[in-house]
Amino acid sequence: MTMPQDAGAAAAGAEAAAGPEEVPDRNTVLASAAFGALMLVAAVLVIVDALRLPQTSEAVGPAAVPLPIGVLLGVLGAALLLQARAQLSTASREATWQPRAGLRLLGMIVALVAFAVLLPILGYVVSSAALFVASAMLLGAPKFWQTVAYGWALAAIVFLVFDRLIGLSLPTGPWGF
Repeated sequence: MTMPQDAGAAAAGAEAAAGPEEVPDRNTVLASAAFGALMLVAAVLVIVDALRLPQTSEAVGPAAVPLPIGVLLGVLGAALLLQARAQLSTASREATWQPRAGLRLLGMIVALVAFAVLLPILGYVVSSAALFVASAMLLGAPKFWQTVAYGWALAAIVFLVFDRLIGLSLPTGPWGF
């Protein structure tokens, strides 16, 4: 015959199995809020500019891409602000420093400069896939080859949408893509 467990012991066991909840530090929460506010400002600017574009008789006008992008920026910015507001009261005042954060930031800057330099030479798909892979690996992506596959697929899909569906040509590079 088994004895029923104490409710407190069961709750403690379930909490230990789930792991401790990570509490963000105050600087991270404030940075998220600032980024959310910046995204909201950018959303307003993009939406206002999209609404000022001239109307056409085409099925897909010039505002077809900027308008949803502006709305998405606004939704994500608002979500970041709401999340930061909810986390601010429980945020830790201790600053936690990530190891090699400065080197990762430098790597991101190098990747962006390399993208800008290589874009006209290698084309959009190769340059964008390389930027995606470099950024993901610098931010801690666990699987290199899976990241390469995702980066290549994402860059190819964006290229096809802009080049074939919308009719905006992107740099092709020596391979034609």
